Amino acid sequence: MTYSVSTDTNMNTASKMDMWLVKPMFEKLMQKADIKINGTRPWDIQVHDESLYRNVLFHGSLGLGEAYVAGKWDAEELDQFFFKILRAKLDDSIVVFSAVQAIRNRLINTQTIRRSSVVGKKHYDISNKLYQAMLDKNMVYTCGHWEGAKDLDEAQENKLDMVCKKMGLRPGMSVLDIGCGWGSFLYYAAKNYGVKVVGVTISKEQAEFARAKCEGLPAQVLLRDYREIEGEFDRIVSLGMFEHVGYKNYKTFMKTASKLLKDDGLFLLHTIGHNISTKETDPWIEKYIFPNSMLPSMKQISSALENIFVVEDWHNFGVDYDKTLLAWYDNFARNWKHLKEDFDDDFYRLWKYYLLSCAGCFRARSNNLWQIVLSKKGILGGYHSFRSFE
Repeated sequence: MTYSVSTDTNMNTASKMDMWLVKPMFEKLMQKADIKINGTRPWDIQVHDESLYRNVLFHGSLGLGEAYVAGKWDAEELDQFFFKILRAKLDDSIVVFSAVQAIRNRLINTQTIRRSSVVGKKHYDISNKLYQAMLDKNMVYTCGHWEGAKDLDEAQENKLDMVCKKMGLRPGMSVLDIGCGWGSFLYYAAKNYGVKVVGVTISKEQAEFARAKCEGLPAQVLLRDYREIEGEFDRIVSLGMFEHVGYKNYKTFMKTASKLLKDDGLFLLHTIGHNISTKETDPWIEKYIFPNSMLPSMKQISSALENIFVVEDWHNFGVDYDKTLLAWYDNFARNWKHLKEDFDDDFYRLWKYYLLSCAGCFRARSNNLWQIVLSKKGILGGYHSFRSFE
């Protein structure tokens, strides 16, 4: 598979003439994060093509990412490079995003039922072979819970079991998984807790894989948008899907979940969250990884669930996503020899940049991972959550 990345690799005469200006500006920015151009420390940036400076100063994170995939720069520890960039808040210093994208997100609902399948085709349907090489044995594509875990498999089983315990699952219960991925939670909950599960996804590849995985269990997998679900359930979970809902649809999502949940039921929402309310996403992530995605803030989530749900528990374990992403990258890099027949070198650099930049982001605490337990009327006598495996 070939990924085309747009870069202006050949500087024109004007660009060369103003290099005396943009390079010092770039260097000054890097100094704020204790990063040196062509320095000797593992997080220092190694510049191979000086057009990088213009890419970043004129195109922000999109220019930085495209320049990396094009081979214009490297860093020995890419995750630590991004940790330093984000911890120093350099992203605030070079906030550049497309005016077209900003206007589009405000005027157009980019996460309608028709548009919702775009991310399925462009990201989740890339190749099951890729995800099998990268993820744990259960194919969980969300943050693991690492307390007491010795490896990725245990961290993901911890997370799945923690969700089941937070939901108080009992045999015979009906459970809906909105955004079921490759069926990891469906399989785990049905097998270990004796519940009847229904999963929905907008990815054809995920749906087929999940059906095969859950064969013989009381599990149904549907290929459809969450707004097309019917029925009534004792419990609802959504693990890593809310990032694709979009701010124009947060309230609709909550109303849909409430309609599908029994009055005495519980809903667990597991989502990446941002510290600041925004209506845009990172332009590089939007273009190359998760089209039409958007990270919610606490304020946006709280506003969406107001007068619909009662918050019973709000658990932040975003620091565990750093370790999860590093484990995914280690698997990806170790298994690249088996993947390179299907993907080119640009894809390797693109995927490496995606995984390690996100690891640095969570390490810097720019992003969070929230599990929020919600009820429709409030649990009489209070809700007792679950946290530790030690």
